[in-house]
Amino acid sequence: MVNAMIKISDEANQVLNIVKAKHNLNDKSEAIEYVTLSYGEDILEPNLRPEFVEKMKKRQKEPTMKINDFRKHFGLN
Repeated sequence: MVNAMIKISDEANQVLNIVKAKHNLNDKSEAIEYVTLSYGEDILEPNLRPEFVEKMKKRQKEPTMKINDFRKHFGLN
């Protein structure tokens, strides 16, 4: 765990207090971690290309087939 002394504006402090209360967190450190990780998921998660999404939507509509013996069907011995 890393300790850090930070300076934040009054508005940021109010936001952290609201996050802390809303999510029943113990202190502002937990609020900062919660906000950071939540935001990180949004910016770090790669966006899928629209053409890939369309391709997957079309594939989702394709009929499926039941395979009794996976290895035999795909020639795996």
